[in-house]
Amino acid sequence: MNIAALSVALSQMNVRQEATVSVMKKSMDQAESTGDSIVKMLEQSVQPHIGGSVDIKG
Repeated sequence: MNIAALSVALSQMNVRQEATVSVMKKSMDQAESTGDSIVKMLEQSVQPHIGGSVDIKG
């Protein structure tokens, strides 16, 4: 294999690796954003004053 072909192959491999890392970072950012949204939604849905006591007087 000549040096030029090896150089091109390595360059293509580096580009693929960088693209893969970039996609993974975006996926992780999206997962974090989704998790934050879920936590926020759960925090808003919690109503601590509901269900704290039961009136059993008839």
